[in-house]
Amino acid sequence: MNLPHLPHPAEALILAKVAPAVIERAKQLRLMAFDVDGILTDGSLWYGEQGELIKRFNALDGHGLRLMGESGIAVALVTGRSGPIIDRRAAELGIALVRQGVRDKARVIAELAQEQGCSLAETGYMGDDIIDLVALQRVGFAASVPNAPPYVAQVAHWVSTRPGGSGAVRECCDLILAAQGQLSAFFNPGATRMSGVIQ
Repeated sequence: MNLPHLPHPAEALILAKVAPAVIERAKQLRLMAFDVDGILTDGSLWYGEQGELIKRFNALDGHGLRLMGESGIAVALVTGRSGPIIDRRAAELGIALVRQGVRDKARVIAELAQEQGCSLAETGYMGDDIIDLVALQRVGFAASVPNAPPYVAQVAHWVSTRPGGSGAVRECCDLILAAQGQLSAFFNPGATRMSGVIQ
């Protein structure tokens, strides 16, 4: 007899604040894509003395993305901008699915889903601006941040409590892992699947 999965207390704490319909959507995910500017960063653009673009990333977000990958959920970065800093951050986190300079995010995310053998119902996306709207409307799990324009946030199935670049991605990752009953696997140090990773 298969008994229902009982959430770990930490998973239950996370899921208690989430609508059941959103949890069901998160359970289906096999691919989760993220915008970069405004999601993995706070949207600020800093330039060095040589004109190079500098971005600030959050270690909590990075660790959440690593946990997702370790759990077998494909992670992708899909951004309208381009630059070596994005490739570097993706490489640090073991993210192979990186698409830069993208104008039609809905099309690119659909292509990624097809490459991964996923339906759009099994695909999620987290974005925060007009360029993300169509993609957010087409995926099975649409996430955004509280500092997104209201017309973007209102199409999302779920909105983080933390702003972009300040742990919003970690919130999203924890929600997905908790919904799938996979977050608890990382609480026991003896059973941890990761060690010494870059966050």
